Amino acid sequence: QVQLVESGGGSVRAGESLRLSCAAAGLPLNDYQLGWYRRRPGKARELVARANIRGESIILLDAVKGRFTVSRDNAKNALYLEMNNLNLDDTAEYYCNRASPFFDILWPWGRGTQVTVSS
Repeated sequence: QVQLVESGGGSVRAGESLRLSCAAAGLPLNDYQLGWYRRRPGKARELVARANIRGESIILLDAVKGRFTVSRDNAKNALYLEMNNLNLDDTAEYYCNRASPFFDILWPWGRGTQVTVSS
């Protein structure tokens, strides 16, 4: 059973940066496409970005293109999300998991990490 633990969130001002981390236990991640999801207040969870098996960063939301980058470290069994120039709309709980655009092939969710952006 995979256990996912997200960290690195916090309260920041608009324009600032954060780096989120995802640590996994119970399964090597190197054979899976991995994704970062977020749930903004009052919204459904959405897939923000994914890292393919080769480690390439693929941003899926136009709203974060040019600002967010996803990376992975298979040796550490970890996934990262670099978020720059944060804005108020980035306020959300962020989660990592398998990259599943239809939300149908997922591991148990971790607790997520909260990102709050203020003006």
